[in-house]
Amino acid sequence: MATPTALHPSARHLLSDEGFTRVVHLVQRDNASVTEALAERIVDEALKFVAAATRATGRHLRPSKSVDLGWHALILHTALYRELCSAGGRFVDHRPEGPQSLRRDADTLDRTMDAIREAGYEPDAYLWGPLSDVEIDAGDCMHSECTEGGSACAAPPPAA
Repeated sequence: MATPTALHPSARHLLSDEGFTRVVHLVQRDNASVTEALAERIVDEALKFVAAATRATGRHLRPSKSVDLGWHALILHTALYRELCSAGGRFVDHRPEGPQSLRRDADTLDRTMDAIREAGYEPDAYLWGPLSDVEIDAGDCMHSECTEGGSACAAPPPAA
């Protein structure tokens, strides 16, 4: 699939101003170290992630730890999240894994950023990179890759 030539720097238009502000405030409420400006960037990237995930059937995608903060906040606004997914063409389920399966690798994040570009958006490279994961306390939540049915594979079985 070819990447569009003019990529949009923002996906804010996917939510109303009121909805965007509510999600931003939830990111801030749940993450004391996140400023309003950073929360806006995080939510914008989460919107881009969901837009890409609704279109990227069969591809393994996942948010960075930082972008995951915005995805969680979107999901907690269930009506907004349902409408966002519906506008993209399919619902993207959330299936968290435990911290024992920290499988964030550069290849998966590169594939996710490529899918965001294919959806017509320019990813904020800082929020998809390892530096933001260190500087922003993103907690322990971990997700398997997002595939056709949602955020896909279950956590690996416990060691015997």
